[in-house]
Amino acid sequence: MELGIGMFGDLTFDAQNNKFQSPRERLSEMKEQVKLAEEAGLDSFVLGEHHRPDYAVSSTEIVLAALASVTHKIKLSSGVTVLSSADPVKVYQDYVTLDLLSNNRAEIIAGRGSFTESFPLFGYDLKDYNELYEEKLELLLKLNNEEATTWKGKFRAALNEQTVYPRPERPLPVWIAVGGTPKSVERAARLGLPIMFAIIGGMPRQFKPLVEFYKEQYQKNGHDLKKMQIGVHSHTFVCGSVDELLENYYPGYAAQMDRIGTTRGWLPYSKQQFLHGLSPDGALYMGDPAEVTHKILETIEMFGLTRYIAHVDVGGPSHKQLMKTIELFGEKVVPEIRKAMKITVK
Repeated sequence: MELGIGMFGDLTFDAQNNKFQSPRERLSEMKEQVKLAEEAGLDSFVLGEHHRPDYAVSSTEIVLAALASVTHKIKLSSGVTVLSSADPVKVYQDYVTLDLLSNNRAEIIAGRGSFTESFPLFGYDLKDYNELYEEKLELLLKLNNEEATTWKGKFRAALNEQTVYPRPERPLPVWIAVGGTPKSVERAARLGLPIMFAIIGGMPRQFKPLVEFYKEQYQKNGHDLKKMQIGVHSHTFVCGSVDELLENYYPGYAAQMDRIGTTRGWLPYSKQQFLHGLSPDGALYMGDPAEVTHKILETIEMFGLTRYIAHVDVGGPSHKQLMKTIELFGEKVVPEIRKAMKITVK
């Protein structure tokens, strides 16, 4: 069982001056935050890719390479690499380089992407959303399993006995990120790839049929059950109390939900929605350390997880807030989860 934190690089919004903090400042803060995560004994750091004004990270591999230089043990993962609008050859080359720089700590978590800004930016048509992902995932996995690759597809120039350099010291770990699409779950299981469920709304137990479907298809396709890995990536924030959460964290969280919602036709985010997410059945893993610990343990048991990623920077909490939540997660939540699961830390 591995426990980590995830970030998108949300920029803190200064309502008084009506502007976001600078990306330079946010990226500088992130180096301190990942160092603290490693010192607190967390297993992994996951970083998402966006191409919007409210996020600091569009190139995860470059930021992860910078974070590799200030850490020694923590795994460094994309979360997600929007593979549909990327070149798999460049993705593979970049993450092999990151893996070599970090002494074999790099991972790719590939997804189709719930944000679509990268498609027009890199010249892709959204009508090809599914086809692009299937083809590019096929090529990425082929590159990861072969030294000289011959391949032909619809959206990219063919390869004929091409070798990508530098060469890796090991096959890169590639996870598949999914929302709630059975086809995506089936694909991950059929390919024998680890799966990461993004559970950011509704009720976690609604995902149980999909998790069971993954397990059934994984076994049906002849893969070794001992190698099966299942993760959950959910909005998480640890603080002193729910009152503190509502006063100091909720306003920024709701504002970010509304910024995203305006482009997707969502109704304004309400405090009632937030409180439902905090309830025992909800998908927000937030509150004091005991509450967060209990909820994560229930999710681990419900799904048979091998990894939980706490996504901690939704809405752009301040650097001080993020450092505190990472500290509490690492020093209060993680040890209790490991104790309950009888996990020995090496």
